[in-house]
Amino acid sequence: MAVPLLDLHRQYEQLKPEMDRAVLRVLEHGRFILGPEVQQLEQQIAQLCGVKHAIGCASGTDALLIALRAVGVKPGDEVITSDFSFFASAGVVSRLGARPVFVDIEPDTYNVDPNLIEAAVTPRTRAIMPVHLFGQVADMDPIMEIARRRNIKVVEDAAQAIGAEYKGRKAGSIGDLGCFSFYPSKNLGACGDGGMIVTNSDQAEKDCRSLRVHGENPKYFHHVIGYNSRLDTIQAALLLVKLPRLHDWSKKRIEHARIYSEAFAGVPNLRVPEVKPYSTFHIFNQYTLASPRRDQIVNGLNQAGIGNCIYYPLPFHSQKCFAHLDYASDDFPASNKAAAQVFSIPIYPEMTPEEQQDVIATVRRLAAE
Repeated sequence: MAVPLLDLHRQYEQLKPEMDRAVLRVLEHGRFILGPEVQQLEQQIAQLCGVKHAIGCASGTDALLIALRAVGVKPGDEVITSDFSFFASAGVVSRLGARPVFVDIEPDTYNVDPNLIEAAVTPRTRAIMPVHLFGQVADMDPIMEIARRRNIKVVEDAAQAIGAEYKGRKAGSIGDLGCFSFYPSKNLGACGDGGMIVTNSDQAEKDCRSLRVHGENPKYFHHVIGYNSRLDTIQAALLLVKLPRLHDWSKKRIEHARIYSEAFAGVPNLRVPEVKPYSTFHIFNQYTLASPRRDQIVNGLNQAGIGNCIYYPLPFHSQKCFAHLDYASDDFPASNKAAAQVFSIPIYPEMTPEEQQDVIATVRRLAAE
């Protein structure tokens, strides 16, 4: 049977009356920009993360951009980040005129290898930005130890990890600032773009709130040039409907991941994702397998109508737009291997047991061919 990689219509059907009422309330009160639902969502996200402040913005990309700006990243600085992630993790660094410094990943988690970060630090390093890829928090303790010892700020790219935990601590709450995306495919997805920054710093909160509205503070007075990056009230209203379901949805993804990993254990040419002991709540935004036969398996999945995607087919150091950084490909063996072998399969909460068994049978057959 055909199984989509993600089916947001099923989620909408479950929540339709509440979501429709939420949109109508915003249409009726008419406060479309930074309306009361935005403040409510900020309060609830701050509570979820156990931090003092949450600041809504237009997208996860903007959350990273504003957060890096808030910690002082400027032209000529360097920001250390993973070599293997969605493009925004590196693109925002270059947009600020800074240099992204790529570090190879751990081969089993696909997150940045903390053992390689210290060697990448220079006098120009302004920030370290670990990425919590696929919903598992990076190994934050050694990263924070390096950052505190070297007086470097840490911005967590938690775009794929809202609600995930590291040793019981929420993603986004460990570094100086944390950034989330509400892109529709995320565990907590809007009906469009949206993002959120979280922090315990009063100064960073003040700076982020100013930067998201063209740098103004107070209104129409600008000491810096910021961005037009406000979270729409309608998106906030829809996210408020979904937020109470987030934990249960993530638990359902975890259950799907458990079934997958048991079914794929020991299958030749197939490696299941590893959950580290420090990862006390891996939310599985993606369930990502690896195989030296990846391309043949993906072709077979496509022919069978089973949704899949390669996150991500090209590491940052090999992207044409970063050629001027002169990285040697041999310096990134783990990210090169990941880019050549990984593929993700359906794991959304609404997937039926029959659909998952069909995915399992098809992947097992294709891996063995």
